[in-house]
Order: sequence, then structure tokens, then C-alpha cells
Amino acid sequence: MPKSELIAAIEPEITAIRRDFHRHPELLFDVNRTAGIVADKLREWGVDEVVTGIGRTGVVGVIKGKGQNSGKVIGLRADMDALPIHEETNLEHRSTVPGKMHACGHDGHTAMLLGAAKYLAQTRDFDGTAIMIFQPAEEGGGGGREMCKDGLMERFGVQEVYGLHNMPGLPVGQFAIRKGPMMAAADRFLLKLEGRGGHAAKPNETVDPLVAACQLVSSLQTIASRNADPLDSVVVSVTALQAGEAFNVIPQHVVIKGTVRSLSPEMRDLAEKRFREIVAGTAQAFGLTFEIEYERGYPVTFNHAGQTDFVTSATKNVFGKEAIDTEVPPTMGSEDFSFMLEERPGAYIFMGNGDSAGLHHPAYEFNDKALPVGMTYWASLVEIAMPQRAS
Repeated sequence: MPKSELIAAIEPEITAIRRDFHRHPELLFDVNRTAGIVADKLREWGVDEVVTGIGRTGVVGVIKGKGQNSGKVIGLRADMDALPIHEETNLEHRSTVPGKMHACGHDGHTAMLLGAAKYLAQTRDFDGTAIMIFQPAEEGGGGGREMCKDGLMERFGVQEVYGLHNMPGLPVGQFAIRKGPMMAAADRFLLKLEGRGGHAAKPNETVDPLVAACQLVSSLQTIASRNADPLDSVVVSVTALQAGEAFNVIPQHVVIKGTVRSLSPEMRDLAEKRFREIVAGTAQAFGLTFEIEYERGYPVTFNHAGQTDFVTSATKNVFGKEAIDTEVPPTMGSEDFSFMLEERPGAYIFMGNGDSAGLHHPAYEFNDKALPVGMTYWASLVEIAMPQRAS
């Protein structure tokens, strides 16, 4: 079990680092300052190998335990990027960059994994190798996919991989997890409808794409209400409809944008198939032509059974039997840690952030009281998964 006095000794430094990250948020792959600090700290603390530029701006630290007999290699991942949101707090360490803030707690995620790296580099009370993965561009850029494309798993011999996210509303010190789908696949669409515009007083001389677009907004909801198994969730949300500018002109074009969320590969396929069929049928009925851009984004974040059992057992062992909920409902949000879980078995867990504003909210703040909890969690996974045997 991780030594609490060492974690407590590290905590002030990690808190300062977290708040520095918060003051200087960076977006997507442009996390050069953050990644530079991460790499410098890992080197300063004696991490065996530090590699930069994985997945463009990702950082990987390799920490070898006192023993190397087990041959085990596990990866621990944190995300580094912020969001294009203007911060609305009065914190002393609030964002200094207009229009950017750490509104999802990635500053805390990175700091916690850094703290765990410092602890593990000091103690090395494990038999095997810990791979500390600091990822860019989780917020829409697919940094997890890019790190995997760069050979992350093969290059560092990762056998299992674990991720974590803070959860507002869940008390600090509490955790939540489930086997199977934890978070949804996230796809998006851009649909262009082409009609024949004209004078609003003579609709009979036009082919009105706006009427068809309104019909489509309703019809697409039948994917969830009439095509999906009621026990297999899917969300189809139209989030933008762009058409016309004048009060007396029927537009020539309409653009519709939105997202589709699903929790299984089968439902993901069905949703796309029905989307295309409904659009084609509606366009034909109204005499329109159309173009569809349907982009598959992050896949389902799927927790593997054995690794979820391990995480649950380790969490109960360190924090107590009541500290973890193993039946949390899946969320229709998405997470690009899913790409890593497609490459290697692993598990993704939610960790309490207490009574804070919600994720992606301009008043959100990562709870620094959660830092030692996260550091202890990461260190415990390494020490329990790869116990040091007496010689």
C-alpha cells in the first residue's frame, strides 16, 4: 500500500504544479509548455526514461521497479489539454489566457500522475515497469489515437492500461466504475440539403429545403424511439440548422449539424445506417439533393472485465469497501482513452471531485483535495498489480 506520509510530503509541490497548469491552459496538440514541464519534472525526479513527441506532443515516462522478475508492464494515462472556454471564477490561480481554461480538470489529472511518478521513482516498491502516459488533445483532437498510431503500446511494451477522470458531485475519496461500456462512442454529421430557392410569396415555384430540414429534425429522433432496442442507448442530437437570411426569401440551401452517441458497435452501425436512409428518403420525398459528411469519432470506452475487477479490488483495499460504486450507469459523453482500451485491456474510473461546478462549465475548478487521492490511487495500482517480492 502506498506510504501516506510520502504522498503528503509530495502534495504541496503537486498542488503548486496543478495551479500553474491552470493559469496557463493550452488546447489540443498545442500543449508544448505543459508537456515541457512534465518532461522536465520526470527527468528531475529520476524517471528512468523520458520520451517526448509521442502522438505529436505526448510525453511518456518509464519507471522500473526494484524487481524486474514479473515482466509486467502497465500504463497509466493522464490528459493535458484545456478547453476554449472563458473562465468565470475569481480564483487567484485563474486562467491568464483569454478564452481558454481547464474546465474539465485535466490540469488535475496531469498533476496527479506527475505526483504518482515522483512517488514511484522514489520508492520503486514494485516488480515490473510503470509507463506514465501524458496525452495531448483529448478534447476533440484524438490525441489517444495519435499516441497509439505512434506505436505507444508496442514501443513501451504496455500490457494493460488504466485511465481516470474526476467527477463533480461525487465526494472526494469516492470512486465509480462499471464493466463494459463506460462512455459512449461519439460521431458527428454535417448534412447539406439543396433545393430551389425563390420568393416566399410563391412557395409553389420553389423546392423548399427548410421544410424538409424541419421534417428531418423530427424524423431522425425515430432512430432512438423506433429503431433502437430500448435497452441499448442511442442519442441523436441536431445542434445546428443554418438556412437563409431574409424574411421574404425561401433559401436554396440548408446545413444541418449534430452528433450521434451510442454504447455498442452494433447500435453505432445501425444509427449511421438509419441516418443515411432517413436523409435519403426525406430528400427524395421533397425533391432535394443532398450531401452527407458522417464522421466517426471516439469509440465506446469499454472497460475490460478482468481489469475492472482488479481496479475494484485495489480501490477497496486502499480506500475501503464503501469507497467505490461498481454499478454506475454509463454516460453518453465520450473519451478518447477508448482508443487505448481498443489496443490493450484496461479500465477507466471516475474519481470524486466533490461539490464543484460541472465539467466544461466556466466556473468549474478541480478540487485540490483530490490530488493525494489520485496520487495514492495510481501508486496503489502499480504496487498491487506488480508486488515486490522479498529476496
